[in-house]
Amino acid sequence: MRAKKEKSEIREWLESAAIAVVLALLIKFFLFEFVMVDGNSMYPTLNHNDRLIVTKIQYYFGEPEFDDVVILNYNNNVEFVKRIIGRPGDTVEIRDSIVYLNNEPLEEDYINTEPYLDFDQVVVPRDTYFVLGDNRNNSRDSRYSDVGFVSEDKIIGKVLFRIFPFNNIGTIE
Repeated sequence: MRAKKEKSEIREWLESAAIAVVLALLIKFFLFEFVMVDGNSMYPTLNHNDRLIVTKIQYYFGEPEFDDVVILNYNNNVEFVKRIIGRPGDTVEIRDSIVYLNNEPLEEDYINTEPYLDFDQVVVPRDTYFVLGDNRNNSRDSRYSDVGFVSEDKIIGKVLFRIFPFNNIGTIE
């Protein structure tokens, strides 16, 4: 009788562990993910080694919006954090270190204010987005042909919250 009870207890532990693993994977792949910033392309909004919570669920029910800070899959091995500047059908241009969205200058109080290069006007194709880093002189983004327009399926999720460093905890805007 004792051997049966021990097997029952071991089985319960294994079942509990399996459920925990499945729940963790569901959360990671469909709801939230934790990421660490590597680099300064989003300075001053984000800094190297910041730890972030990324929400994935909202893009199952809606599309990424202008000004969302997102994690995107640049290729199979690299994830980028960038800001959405242009949505499908928008025109984007950079003149004299000012971004023009649909021929209107953007007020961007979140960027590193060093001057950056002009970029000819483009129309964002259907199902894609134009993304920029906030540190325009140190960002590989949609201005570069190897990144270009980002298809919606490459956007992993929206950066929701900074959890580290502790003195800078809060939402990301």
